[in-house]
Amino acid sequence: MPMLLEGKCRCHAVRFRVESSTPVPYQRCYCRICRKTAGGGGYAINLGADNRTLAVEGEEHMRVYRAEIDRGGNCEKSSGERRFCAQCGSALWLWDPNWPDLVHPFASAIDTDLPVPPESVHLMLRFKASWVVPQIGEGDRCFDLYPEESIADWHKKRGLWTA
Repeated sequence: MPMLLEGKCRCHAVRFRVESSTPVPYQRCYCRICRKTAGGGGYAINLGADNRTLAVEGEEHMRVYRAEIDRGGNCEKSSGERRFCAQCGSALWLWDPNWPDLVHPFASAIDTDLPVPPESVHLMLRFKASWVVPQIGEGDRCFDLYPEESIADWHKKRGLWTA
C-alpha cells in the first residue's frame, strides 16, 4: 500500500498530501537548479509520488518556477514546474507535464517520518558547488549526471516499493 506523505511550507500557508510508492529519500541531486532552489546542504532530495493523489490547501499562495537550462550555449526553459510558497519561499515539489501522473515532492517539505535509506545515490556531481564535500557512505553510488536506474526501479530492486 502506498505511503501517505504530508508536507507543508515553512509558514504553513501551503499544505499538501500525496501517496507515494517510492518514499525512501535516497537520491541527492547536486545540479545547479536543485541546490539553488531547494538544497541548503548543496543538494536536494526528491521523492516520487502519484500526482493523481495530490491534494493541496493554500494553492493561492503557491508560485511556479521554470528553470532555464543551458544546453551547450543554448538556453531553454525546462518543462518541469517547481512549486514553491510565495509567502516564505519554501520549495515544495517538482512536476513535469511530460510525466503527468508523477510528482516529485522535496523531502525537505515532507513532515511525515520517512524511511531511512539503506544507501544513497549522489547524482549530477558534475555540477556540485566547489565548497560541497559529498558525504559518501559505504554502498553509495555516484554519478556525474543521472543514474540509469529510475526511482521506482531502485525501490523495487531493494524491496522498498510500497504499492
